[in-house]
This record gives sequence, structure tokens and C-alpha cells, in this order.
Amino acid sequence: MTMSDVHDAQLALACLDYTRLQEHDSEDAMCQFVAQINTAYALPAALCVYPQWLQLTRRELDNRNLQQIPLATVTNFPTGDEDLTTVLAQTREALQLGTNEIDLVLPYRALQQGDEQKALEYVRQSRELCANKAKLKVIIESGELSLSQVRIASRIAIAGGADFIKTSTGKVAINATPEAVAVIFDEVAHSGRAVGVKVSGGVKNLSQAQLYLDMAVNTMGGAWLTPFNFRFGASSLLGELYKVL
Repeated sequence: MTMSDVHDAQLALACLDYTRLQEHDSEDAMCQFVAQINTAYALPAALCVYPQWLQLTRRELDNRNLQQIPLATVTNFPTGDEDLTTVLAQTREALQLGTNEIDLVLPYRALQQGDEQKALEYVRQSRELCANKAKLKVIIESGELSLSQVRIASRIAIAGGADFIKTSTGKVAINATPEAVAVIFDEVAHSGRAVGVKVSGGVKNLSQAQLYLDMAVNTMGGAWLTPFNFRFGASSLLGELYKVL
């Protein structure tokens, strides 16, 4: 293990949205999820859970004096097929439950069929609800799109006011890939807007994380690489980073 590996592990940990999105879960499992956080190291950038677990997760964080860790949750998840009225209702409820960040699944199947306006409205109207209340991270489900569609989806997310573009739900066969992330970085770099990137799905160890850290530095510059601009979304990465540290 090199000093560079330790540095990268610390950075990846600080940029991690530690995630638990299991369809069937229990209070005990969610409590154990929070208990995995080791305060001897950098804290995760956020915890991402289903809406029904927001209050319990916040309680468990408060009990450990970890109030500073933001909570994220998901809407239109995982298929991206909910109607807009339902998605906005999910967003309002999540905000009332205390979420600090919303990870919205873009209606990517509509985008595949050429309906860019529908995709844009989901982002715009979700952004309106989140304004001054929560960050909006837009999941484009890049593994289900061609690279040209990844570019279009990224532009839609940026135009709609997303704070982050997120690659994937982690619920499809192909999740984050270097090729798709390169396209997203390119769109963010040329947008002139302060939009972050979240690499999610399939990042399970330090070497995989380092690939994307290097891409971020090479494209956006080292000063850009902070939790305000870059995130990983993962469930097993936390433990792997602890092993390195």
C-alpha cells in the first residue's frame, strides 16, 4: 500500500454517498448500516436511503453525534417510469421527511424515444421544489443509453438545473463506465455551470475508484475534486476503503 493509495482512499471516502437501497429491509438492518461508519476516518459525503428510512437514519446519526452528515434519498426510482405528478409528490414528501439531497431518476426511456422535453420537465419541476432546500442529483441511467444519448441526457440535466449528474441507479445490468463518465465530464466542463458528477454503480474497491478520481483530475483539475463537486454512490466501497486506511 502506497501513500498515494492512502490519500486516494481518504478522498474517495470523503466523496462517498454511502448507500443502502435494498427493496426489503428492516430497522435493525438500517441501524447496522449507520453503525458501519467509523469516525476515526473521514466521514462520508452523505447517506443515501429510501424515503421511508430517512427519519430513522437521521435519528441514528444524531445518536452518534453525526448530525453533519447529509441525507439523500431517491425519486422516480429505480425505473424512471413514474408520472410527473407522482414524482413531485415523492419529492415533497422526502423534503418534509428531512432529506438534504434528492437523487431523481430521469425518465430515460422517454429520452430513448426522442422525448427530450418530458425529461427536461422532470428535472425542471423537481429543481423548483428543491430550490434552497436540497441538492438535486439527476440519475441518467447511462448504462441503458448510447454515448450520444448520455450526452443529451447530461445536457438536459444541466439545463434543468441539476446540482449533480449521476450515472446510474445500480439496478440495471450496466452501470457506471469510464466511457460514459468521460462524456459527462466533457459536458460539465463545457457547460460553464457549477454541476457535479456522481459515479454510481459498480465501484467496489479502491482501484476502481482511483480510475474515476484520475479522470476527474485530468478533466476538471485537482482543485475541483471535492465532495461539493464529485461523489461516488456505493454500498460496499465504504468497507473496502476502511481496509486500505
